Amino acid sequence: MRLPRKLAIAGTGLALLTLPLVGATSASAATPTVATATSLGYSDTLDGWIRASLQVMAQNGIPGSYDGIYRNIIRESSGNPWAINNWDSNAAAGTPSKGLLQVIDPTFQAYHVAGTSWNSYDPVANITAACNYAAQRYGSIDNVWGAY
Repeated sequence: MRLPRKLAIAGTGLALLTLPLVGATSASAATPTVATATSLGYSDTLDGWIRASLQVMAQNGIPGSYDGIYRNIIRESSGNPWAINNWDSNAAAGTPSKGLLQVIDPTFQAYHVAGTSWNSYDPVANITAACNYAAQRYGSIDNVWGAY
């Protein structure tokens, strides 16, 4: 369906394009779906977050295993998605490490994987971005055995 367009001229010499609100469809107004554990059919638990992340990683060619992800999460955050490091050099510089895999915001943004949340505390987004970073830097999260 083609929507009629109107051109309005404001007194200041600005041209404004106005569109009628009629004709909007649910598809055009829909919010894109973000991959979460539950949206992908997994439980909203550490196990589900890892499994959902592995699914997104597989779809994006990012290597990693359940064991490698789990090992690093336990070391970095003990499985707490709200963990934040407010005491190291990153925190002192204003960019504390956050989430399950303790990612700083610039790294999270640089290695964010499309289709996941832009919230660095989101478990699936945090794991997937961290694994994407680890893949680029170390070949895989499986190769990470300490702070990275």
